[in-house]
Amino acid sequence: MIDTTDKIIENRLRLQESKLKSLLEITKQLHHNFSLTNVTNSLFFLLKEQLGFEKFIIVYLDENWDFLLKENVKGKHEITSVIASCSRFTDITFIESSSDELLDEFTVVVPIFHEDKAIAYALLSGINQEQYSSKEIKENLEFVQTIINVIVIAIQNRKMVKMEIASQAIKKELEVASLLQNMLFPSDLPSNTRMDISAKYIQRHKIGGDYYDFIPLDDDNYALCIADVSGKGISAAMLMSNFQASVRTLFAYQHFDLDFLIKELNKTVIRSSKGEKFITFFIAIYNANTRELSYINAGHNYPILTNGKKYELLEKGTVGLGMLDELPFIHVGKRILPNNTTLILYTDGVVELTNKEGEYFEIDRLVKTIHSFYPLKMEDMNNLIFSKLDEWRDGNDLSDDTAIFSCRFF
Repeated sequence: MIDTTDKIIENRLRLQESKLKSLLEITKQLHHNFSLTNVTNSLFFLLKEQLGFEKFIIVYLDENWDFLLKENVKGKHEITSVIASCSRFTDITFIESSSDELLDEFTVVVPIFHEDKAIAYALLSGINQEQYSSKEIKENLEFVQTIINVIVIAIQNRKMVKMEIASQAIKKELEVASLLQNMLFPSDLPSNTRMDISAKYIQRHKIGGDYYDFIPLDDDNYALCIADVSGKGISAAMLMSNFQASVRTLFAYQHFDLDFLIKELNKTVIRSSKGEKFITFFIAIYNANTRELSYINAGHNYPILTNGKKYELLEKGTVGLGMLDELPFIHVGKRILPNNTTLILYTDGVVELTNKEGEYFEIDRLVKTIHSFYPLKMEDMNNLIFSKLDEWRDGNDLSDDTAIFSCRFF
């Protein structure tokens, strides 16, 4: 009798030692050189060889429900049917018999919860009701519940850590891209006896698809332009960066011919975007000696040309760049600018900004704001325009990148 008791105690101690070793091994695998295959192999050994379960299914929740382990299971069980069969269980439960075909194959359901949410279920077979009533088996089942909990939480946490690392890497890349993109905008806009030029640009996200530029061509000629890429995000920003480089390259070769320039830029956008995006673009060349402004508007918001009292919209041009392989028409507009004329270029983030009632800011309000503050320097006017835009949206998020490029010619 004593020998039998000693053997029982010895077996229990041996099992406890084995369970502890399994826990330590699985924990080690979870924290060092994580391998789901190694973890499931250790769990398989624990369930089958150490605890003696003959048949089992373990499912777990990651992004979706999936199988973690299967052993001696005949037929194909869909994950949805397993979850449907197990979802009503909240505690470890012995299955004496069940009308559920799946549950009837097993003897115990072990639900695993974390923060009141089911994250795994284990269906086990290999013990009878008498064994289930024993303290030892109950301890084993609670141990199985604990070890699966540890494994599933580790899997979920590991994925979250990977996602966080990836998110931080993307955030860093976007910060660098934003810095590089901002370097493409002109940093030294003139304010002298010939002209006063200022720009203000707010991106909706880290990087944007708006672009403006001021390019001195020679002692008397200056190029002014603004553009907006269809779409958002990195692809739009990359297309715009390539477009800006093309504009500057073409002007570097003294191509002051706007007709030629717009055709070449259309080819550039077609090659770069492969028909997936287009760019609206306004380009003007101003001769400070003759005071002539030549321009083409390629589908962009109509720039405002005003003397502070009357205004006109610069509409002549062509369709957006990249829409068609060949531009169907090109019209070059020309104006002689009287002293103290102002040209306001802007992107659709200005006029399409909505208030809480869903109303657009629209061009009439923009013109009214320009005329109200016309005597001001361009930088001050731009700041006041953005102040009016902030009042209009009244806490709403910006709907798009927003740029204003203001030019006064004395």
